[in-house]
Amino acid sequence: MSAFHQGVWTSELGRFLLRGALGVVFVGHGAQKLFGVFGGPGLTGFSGFLDGLGIPFPMVNAVLAGSAEFFGGLALLAGVGTRAAAALLVVTMTVAAFAVRSRGLSVQNGGMEYPLVLAVLLFGIGLIGPGRLTVGSLIRSAPAREHDLVKSH
Repeated sequence: MSAFHQGVWTSELGRFLLRGALGVVFVGHGAQKLFGVFGGPGLTGFSGFLDGLGIPFPMVNAVLAGSAEFFGGLALLAGVGTRAAAALLVVTMTVAAFAVRSRGLSVQNGGMEYPLVLAVLLFGIGLIGPGRLTVGSLIRSAPAREHDLVKSH
């Protein structure tokens, strides 16, 4: 394999790993908020948490944040709508960081560190795009079968 091709391959693999890891994190956290799985609080518990932070319309914002995380994570995993999903999640993480700013930076104190790191990684994914290792590229590269082709006469 030439150095050029090796560089392209490692770049694509790097994008896939970053996108995939972030996707898994967000699907998991969104599912915790929306459905109460993986030890999460569910909508009622998350809404109560937001209410305690003084976030207005806590149930509406719980649904919005949980949905952004869950569906944005799925989009990242699939590599479909990656830039839009990353932008939406950057906003979500920025709001999350702002909401806990009184706790400082440290993640041990429930501070801004974790949402800020996620926001920066998402911003980077938004800049570089999904790469070639996506669900869409798998579908496009699948060989067409004769019976799947529409023939016009």
